[in-house]
Amino acid sequence: MLSHLQGQIERITFTNEETGFTIAKVKVYGRRDLVTVVGNLMAPTPGEILKMKGEWKNHPQYGEQFEVVQYQTSVPATVHGIEKYLGSGLIKGIGPKMAKRIVSVFGKDTLEVIEAESDRLIEVEGIGPKRVGMIKAAWAQQKEIREVMVFLQDHGVSSAYATKIFKQYGSDSIAVVKENPYRLAMDIFGIGFVTADRIAEKLGFAKDSDVRAQAGIIYVLHGLADEGHVYYPYEPLVVKCREVLEVEREIIVKGFGAIAAEKRIVIEDLNESLAELIENNKAVYLAKYHLSETNVAARLKSLLQTSKSIREIKADKAIDWVQQQLTIQLAPLQVEAVRRAVTDKVLVITGGPGTGKTTIINAVLKIFSKLPVKIMLAAPTGRAAKRMTETTGLESKTIHRLLEFSPKDGGFKKNEAEPLDCDLLILDEASMIDIILMHHLLKAVPSQATFIVVGDVDQLPSVGAGSVLKDMISSGAVPVVKLTEIFRQAQESDIIVNAHRINQGVMPVIRPSKDRVSDFYFIEQTEPEEAVKTVVALVKERLTKRFGFDPVDDIQVLTPMHRGAVGASNLNAELQKALNPRSDGLARGSRTFIVGDKVMQIVNDYDREVFNGDIGLVTKIDHESQEVGVTFDGRMVTYDFADMDELMLAYAVSVHKAQGSEFPAVVMPILTQHYMLLQRNLLYTGVTRGKQLVVLVGSIRALAIAVKNDKTLKRYTRLANRLSDGKEEVKQD
Repeated sequence: MLSHLQGQIERITFTNEETGFTIAKVKVYGRRDLVTVVGNLMAPTPGEILKMKGEWKNHPQYGEQFEVVQYQTSVPATVHGIEKYLGSGLIKGIGPKMAKRIVSVFGKDTLEVIEAESDRLIEVEGIGPKRVGMIKAAWAQQKEIREVMVFLQDHGVSSAYATKIFKQYGSDSIAVVKENPYRLAMDIFGIGFVTADRIAEKLGFAKDSDVRAQAGIIYVLHGLADEGHVYYPYEPLVVKCREVLEVEREIIVKGFGAIAAEKRIVIEDLNESLAELIENNKAVYLAKYHLSETNVAARLKSLLQTSKSIREIKADKAIDWVQQQLTIQLAPLQVEAVRRAVTDKVLVITGGPGTGKTTIINAVLKIFSKLPVKIMLAAPTGRAAKRMTETTGLESKTIHRLLEFSPKDGGFKKNEAEPLDCDLLILDEASMIDIILMHHLLKAVPSQATFIVVGDVDQLPSVGAGSVLKDMISSGAVPVVKLTEIFRQAQESDIIVNAHRINQGVMPVIRPSKDRVSDFYFIEQTEPEEAVKTVVALVKERLTKRFGFDPVDDIQVLTPMHRGAVGASNLNAELQKALNPRSDGLARGSRTFIVGDKVMQIVNDYDREVFNGDIGLVTKIDHESQEVGVTFDGRMVTYDFADMDELMLAYAVSVHKAQGSEFPAVVMPILTQHYMLLQRNLLYTGVTRGKQLVVLVGSIRALAIAVKNDKTLKRYTRLANRLSDGKEEVKQD
């Protein structure tokens, strides 16, 4: 039988925003000690009154607890409760100190004053008209958010998403959710199809409804795009959709037809002739990926066929001159690359570390700088662009900044109507570029410009869908120079030598020569828990003492996976404890952010101009304004508390997230627990992120598995086919 309990929340011990699970300390009338309450509570706030039904349980470690089954909340009635309630961060503009001042003026009437006579708040010292307006707006918004929360809670959704939903749809939130809950999965970061489907079920949407089937297909295709696929074969896609939706094939096929008619997807026949007609040999694309792939092919072909704006250069003479200017002797393949750069319209230069890609770029820039031409340099990420600027002495921009992305204007300002003003564009770190971004870039490249693409095709492919660099090379339609020679200076680096050994499927040298200080080390640890201790000790003390590295700024821990003892999540928790052991942070679900924490942006945020993979430092947490300040490369960016799921701790990050970045020192655990992700290109990419030092921690067996495993996950793309033989025409977005 359920017991009844009523009390006031004194403090929140733990809350998980994703699930709503909360541990709270509650003051119950007639009890001297605070009662521990556990259960799924909706945005619990200190000071609130809880009327609960539940069961008393005895936890073996924590003792007596009240497990909540049902509850209702009401605003506090006592002065102490009101002060706690207002000071909890509930209302933007009121922190603990301001709450104390307000309550000292209005006492038990405080909440009524805020509700009905908010202009009277000016009577409180430190509150001016501006802050009154801020509190008024925040209070009104909070009431609406609460209504949304109550509605969502009734339909099985945790309160974590209420603020996001309200931010997206405003006062229409409940109406939108009732009309089509599947919109949530598409519109709001963090809400997936499964959550939207659960809401839909509670709202009475049938399992075999058309709207569910269509939303499910789009969801599955987006998931496949996140895995890197530009399209997916028809029949395997039907199977995947049936697994997710648990409906008959006919419903899925009908859904394909409906969303194809609405031009949300494109179904392309892959049969090349009637003679080899295969049933359902089709490619299914989300519309934007089909548009991007066909246009990338069409625009590259157009570039290859259009005359150059740059006057003809005598290649041999230019190569002799640039070698004298730079006082270097170019190797045969470097000579070939420079020659093709000055004669060809489009060129791909690919090669691993130490093969002279930067030297070639500088030689090409030196030649073109003697001509009256406009040169632009670009890279996919801020760190890669910054490094390109440092190595060339010329300004390099991220592709987003180059194309002048403007959220207010709804996209990139630079496009076919307003192309880039350049005669030569050099794109570095091209292995990172996905099909969508390449589409937008090529739209803005003027037809007469020379386009040089530089990258390491053996690294991991882009995080986004596609294998653009690999497809350009394998198509045979684009001129390519592949650099293979490691230069003498680079051969002195064990990082570079071992990276090439790994890339060739040969075990790296893990016992460096005693004659010199190495920049590559392997520390054997077969047990995950011991590996974690070793990683923490290396970052906190050993590398700092031996090499003078700053543990936060200079050392980056890279790991193949997110979960498990040696995954990014646990490593971040352990490294945070070791490097920033403060308790005055901001708890967001299972994560806590503290001033001084190293963090990474994990989605593109065009409004704030921070992008997936950017690393910064938490420099401010303001509970009163409910804002967090993060500094990226000297620029402070402000986040609302509600937007903190755009950030993750970055003491340890996945190898994928580190693409395009270099760090003074890299520490990388590699154990058999990572079995599914032990791949040659992942290990190679991780090792090549280290500039001055790389330390691998793990088992020789895991290292051997990774070195031998060159089976990369297949990505479904048709760019290579389109470049080699398809007759593509440029289409409008």
